Amino acid sequence: MLKKRELTDCYALFELMIHPDVFPFVRNKAETIEEYMFHVKNMIEKEEQGKLISRTILDEWENPIGCISLYEIEEQKGFLGTWLGKPYHGKGYNQRAKDAFFGELFYEKQIEAVFMKIRKTNMRSLKAAEKLPYAVKTDLDWAGSDTFHLYEIPKDLYTLYSMRTFEEENSRLKEA
Repeated sequence: MLKKRELTDCYALFELMIHPDVFPFVRNKAETIEEYMFHVKNMIEKEEQGKLISRTILDEWENPIGCISLYEIEEQKGFLGTWLGKPYHGKGYNQRAKDAFFGELFYEKQIEAVFMKIRKTNMRSLKAAEKLPYAVKTDLDWAGSDTFHLYEIPKDLYTLYSMRTFEEENSRLKEA
């Protein structure tokens, strides 16, 4: 479902990224494949320095279909950025990618909180954020709220959600 960023995925991801329904919401925009490869190379270097964590989202056949990243990491907190290619919208990939990524962030990388800064005009992402039972809208505490909504995903809330989901699944399996 996720793998570390590699330059070999750039061609497929660039084609998905430039779609007009995706491009406005991508953090590291690129007009050319060369520019996109430059961004990815910089991201790989920043990850080695501990400044960000970035993964390529894969489909069932291990084809690159999008990206999920944690930017601006400070004091075990950072900002989430994620995008999927248009053909993969609405198929559950985003939620599965977030679950895998949050598991890595909270339990392997010791991240304590993830922030999601979502444009008020990005209705698709706002609807997705509102569905997350472990996300807390924190606009009141944030100066950039004229353009964006800010959500926080604290490790403890995500852990409680994960434990409850695990228990419910086990209970369902025992009943079957």
